[in-house]
Amino acid sequence: MPFADELLGHQQVSAMVKLLQSAAGSHQLSATRATAEGLDGLALGARSSHLAASILEDLPVAYPEFAAIVRRALESSSLEGWMVWPISNAVSAAAIADGGAAAFDDGMQLLAELTPRLTCEWAVRPMLRARLERALEIMLEWTRSDNEHVRRLASEGTRPYLPWGTRVPEITRDARLCIPILDALYRDDSEVVRRSVANHLNDISRHDATLVCETAAAWLADGDEQTPRLVRHALRTLVKRGDPDALALLGFGSAEVVVDGPTLDRASMVLGEELLITASITNRGQVAADLVVDYVVHHVKADGSRTPKTFKISTTRLAPGATLGISKRHAVRPITTRRYHSGVHAIELQVNGIRHGFAEFDLVLDPVC
Repeated sequence: MPFADELLGHQQVSAMVKLLQSAAGSHQLSATRATAEGLDGLALGARSSHLAASILEDLPVAYPEFAAIVRRALESSSLEGWMVWPISNAVSAAAIADGGAAAFDDGMQLLAELTPRLTCEWAVRPMLRARLERALEIMLEWTRSDNEHVRRLASEGTRPYLPWGTRVPEITRDARLCIPILDALYRDDSEVVRRSVANHLNDISRHDATLVCETAAAWLADGDEQTPRLVRHALRTLVKRGDPDALALLGFGSAEVVVDGPTLDRASMVLGEELLITASITNRGQVAADLVVDYVVHHVKADGSRTPKTFKISTTRLAPGATLGISKRHAVRPITTRRYHSGVHAIELQVNGIRHGFAEFDLVLDPVC
């Protein structure tokens, strides 16, 4: 992703201030201008939060007037992109602070007007936390919008584990609250909407695999030509876990296979090198076997224990008596999302959710020269 100053840097903020100032009339955006000068070193989310607070400080007016200023600014097609994020955050904060039902409903409407310029998925989270039942009612109505961005917001804004989004505890505890929204959208004409629906259902799999499989099964039974692809994407985490119900829904049931391996090309390696993994899978059954083949790396943690991480190899159909040879290189290199520790790691092969073999290798972070 580009750096924060490329997305919400001085150029974008200066344009945002100009547009808001034109719409704000006699109100001077002095606090926002000052904040714009002090963004260096701040991450993208922090920039948005600081700017939103400054906008509210500069426009200490009743919610209806605040909303009118934003709508006047929206009349310009130049109000688009990442400059919309702090404005949408300010809208949700102003609507909630008003405390009234009318302001809340209009705040939700204003987010729907803003979201085609930049998704308001993060700004809608405080609205969900403030009045969950009413927010969900409105978002269910959004599923019938003519605008794909508004429909996507209904799904994306309610994801249990929305990236960069604040948690909504009630949704995390009871994902069924949002199933009506997903049911209304899984056959949507828009790929971006269907992708959001799949990601939402995949989020739920972190804590309610049963609900995910039930929902996916219902969609497959009453879907269209796009539904199988959506379901495959939605079940990706459960497939990696080897969940039998998820695998069965995708046609990967039990198979009579014999697995030889995995075998590693070395017993010890240094961080930064590649490990060659080989294995073979033979179908001993009388019918063709549909297989999803993964491998599991058991990484050493700081306390010496090991934690598994699943990686994909292939999806294939293996004829009776046929053998599939596997040769996979696994790089063990520094990445931002994982911290490696010295010690004995291990690798297993996973075929249709069943793990086979157990090969160990010693990872050395600081080799002695």
